[in-house]
Amino acid sequence: MDDALKQRIEGTIGQSRVVLFMKGSKHFPQCGFSAQVVQILKQKGAEFKDVNILADAELRQGLKEYSNWPTFPQLYVGGKLVGGCDIVTSLNESGELDTMLSAS
Repeated sequence: MDDALKQRIEGTIGQSRVVLFMKGSKHFPQCGFSAQVVQILKQKGAEFKDVNILADAELRQGLKEYSNWPTFPQLYVGGKLVGGCDIVTSLNESGELDTMLSAS
């Protein structure tokens, strides 16, 4: 991955405490897994930045390398990768997601 793409990814992650790289947008998710994570975040009242990876093939491929995570959505909180749909769902059910989202 080139430095410019890495800087662009890190810049995007740095724009908001909670960033969701997803297929589609928070207003129009384009896959069920992305829709499920959006629903969980909305239920939690979390403010989050959504990034449509379908609109940018370079970003989509670069994120897989950057995060070492092959699938989307990818949720970042406080600059760190939380995970995809299964992990976010599990953290939500255990209550850990509340702690992550409320930490300052």
